[in-house]
Amino acid sequence: QPLYSGTEMGQLVENAASRLMEGSRKEDCDLVHNMAMTVQDRYRKLHQRMAERGRTLEEVKKNAKQFIESWRLLVDWITEVEQTLDTHKEIAVDHEEIKLQLIEQKEFQKLLRSKRPMYDATVKSGRGLHERSQNIQDRQHLENLLSELRDSWDTISGKSMERQHKLEEALLFSGRFTDALQALNDWLYRAEPQLAEDVPVGGEKDMVSSLIDKHKVFQKELGKRTGCIRTLKRSVRDLTRSSTADAHWLQEQMDELEGRWEAVCKLSISKQARLEEALQQGERFDGLVHSFLEHLVEVERVLKYGNIPEDEQTLLAFRKQHEEMELESIRCLGEEILSSCHPDSIITLKSWISVTKTRYEEVQTWAQQQGQRIQASLSALEAEREEVQQLLDWIFSAEEALNLKDLEPPNKMFPIQVFMEELNRKLPQVEHATKSCKQKPMPKQRSTLKLQPALVHLPLNNLEPQTPQLYQLISHWQKLWLLALARQGHLEQHDQRLREVEEFANFDFNVWRKRYMQWISHLKSRILDVFRNIDRDQDGRISKKELIDSILASSKTLHFPHSQHFSIFLSHPTSMQSIYFPIHY
Repeated sequence: QPLYSGTEMGQLVENAASRLMEGSRKEDCDLVHNMAMTVQDRYRKLHQRMAERGRTLEEVKKNAKQFIESWRLLVDWITEVEQTLDTHKEIAVDHEEIKLQLIEQKEFQKLLRSKRPMYDATVKSGRGLHERSQNIQDRQHLENLLSELRDSWDTISGKSMERQHKLEEALLFSGRFTDALQALNDWLYRAEPQLAEDVPVGGEKDMVSSLIDKHKVFQKELGKRTGCIRTLKRSVRDLTRSSTADAHWLQEQMDELEGRWEAVCKLSISKQARLEEALQQGERFDGLVHSFLEHLVEVERVLKYGNIPEDEQTLLAFRKQHEEMELESIRCLGEEILSSCHPDSIITLKSWISVTKTRYEEVQTWAQQQGQRIQASLSALEAEREEVQQLLDWIFSAEEALNLKDLEPPNKMFPIQVFMEELNRKLPQVEHATKSCKQKPMPKQRSTLKLQPALVHLPLNNLEPQTPQLYQLISHWQKLWLLALARQGHLEQHDQRLREVEEFANFDFNVWRKRYMQWISHLKSRILDVFRNIDRDQDGRISKKELIDSILASSKTLHFPHSQHFSIFLSHPTSMQSIYFPIHY
């Protein structure tokens, strides 16, 4: 199903969002709007990637079509040529006919050499398609086509060399040593410049592989001519046993031929070594370029769509990773190869160097934009660290102040309420500074600084700090909070004690006794029953301590008010003269 265009999809999403927002609340409208923008952005990216993939597929289709056409033309031509080679006349015996056949063979080899660029281009195109193919069947099919093409080409090349060799041998055995010497010298003259040390053999991997294939063909041809050289040397040696002038001239020509032959053999070995070294350079360059481009693709994806790390160390490593991408190794290796590069590979090498540089600059632009975001994140982390440090300084000073006040007598009242209010004002700042902490998997509980009769919960106890500084802030804040609560409780107890002492100064036992009796009557109890319950040992006596403990216990269990005043009254030295007093019931 074809995709909508970016404009059409944007219009569809916008219309759907408008219908949803007509009867929605404001916060829901904002959510719908954000979701619509996200959908449009993701669809636009999807449409862009689809367009890029379409262009890539069109390019691959074009290359595949060109490869198939070139492959078919070459295979048809090779088949026709092979049939021609098979139907050639037998090697002649007459010297003149041999020379004519040799001229025809040279023309055919010239034609074969003219087809070599087309063959190399077709093989290179097939290799490129094979590398880009992801389907196993397609890769196998391409391998079969390339193998068939190479085998056919090697077959006609081998047959051509074989016929050339037979013609030269026939020319030699026909007794015309001069023509045989001239033919070998001509071949060596043509081969020697191609093997010279100053002939460039470097280049990209495919070009060097093609040069190696050509050199292997030459080495096979060189090996087959070794027999001709031996036969010619033996024949010349037999002829030079006479001391004729022609024999001496023939020996000189043979010595010159042997010298050139040895030089060509040495140059062939040297070129083989240079080609192997060039192939290693080409493979290393190819690996560097492709790995670099793949790395750039991954980096570009992270820079465009990845999330920025949150902690400082990862941020610094992230920035360092994307700021230290270097082209130096590729550039240096490319220049080294270009210094001894084959002319046919110069454009390709420069193109690869240009592509890597262009892609690097594109990704570097994204890296610079990301660098600004990273710098902003680092600045935010620095500001957060300064805020945490300021809070820690305040907490340390507050702890020191509380510890100093604990050393003073309780009657010197510390303004704890003012301190608690300031602590409450600091709590939002602490919560803001610790907002980056992860939540523990436990029910959330609102932190408070007020005393609770039940279990007291620590503030920020559900957070997991990610850095030592945040851990220090949370732990010291909780410690200060507990110290403040302890100080507040201590002062409240002291105030309560002072109020009770002040109330005891105006304490009237008769008033308290009447209230106590009324409270007992409300409980439907008699005073004697109460005293019997207090007298555990049933000896008719109630100690002062037993009476106080019983009344205090009744204030806790039966909720009788102001029993503490009575205990203070009884504990006063002038309240009673004896420890025990009788209760007759």
